[in-house]
Amino acid sequence: MNNKIYIAPSILSADFSDMRSSMAMIEKADADWVHLDVMDGSFVPNLTFGPKFVKDLRPFSKKVFDVHLMVNHPETMVNAFADAGSDYITFHMEAAVHVHRIIQQIKDLGCKAGISIVPSTPVSAVREVLQYVDLVLVMTVNPGFGGQKLISGSLGKIAELKRIRENNLYNYFISVDGGVNRQTAPSVIEAGADILVSGSAFFNAEDPAGEVRILKGNIPV
Repeated sequence: MNNKIYIAPSILSADFSDMRSSMAMIEKADADWVHLDVMDGSFVPNLTFGPKFVKDLRPFSKKVFDVHLMVNHPETMVNAFADAGSDYITFHMEAAVHVHRIIQQIKDLGCKAGISIVPSTPVSAVREVLQYVDLVLVMTVNPGFGGQKLISGSLGKIAELKRIRENNLYNYFISVDGGVNRQTAPSVIEAGADILVSGSAFFNAEDPAGEVRILKGNIPV
């Protein structure tokens, strides 16, 4: 893995009534990926959007579409989100039984496969599939809502995933979602994260492009 830090603004914090402007903001700010949180109101206590939303946004950006399925029975939604134009599809370890099968399902559809864990789930729960995934998403808040404070105890998981990757020569990205802002980004990066998912910090910034540079550590706070 290289040492580049990727910033992935989370659409969850965007203005849903003007998504063209939100996508333009991401493009203008020179962010790297677009993070799309899919919530079913069951696995998490909130509802967001379905595959048509992703399909409708796809023409407005050539950036990586990083779809995060916070849903029960993710295998039933993978095909539709792959068809909608997703590049990465990440699902939760806690929401699936046949995890390896879903990883293969995602890859067979031409997408990169990611696995995610909530703050109460240890890294050991995903140890058996780390050699097969392209991304591991560490939730540093309890999923379902934006604007929460980062749970600092999750930083140890990022470091553990980095050690496992280095010791076994695995090739997954480590992504972090929840409470990532200019105050917490340095510790998240130091722990070993490659991708910073940023919702409120990005979309509420007076200067989103400057915020991207700060989150990457290119400008001191």
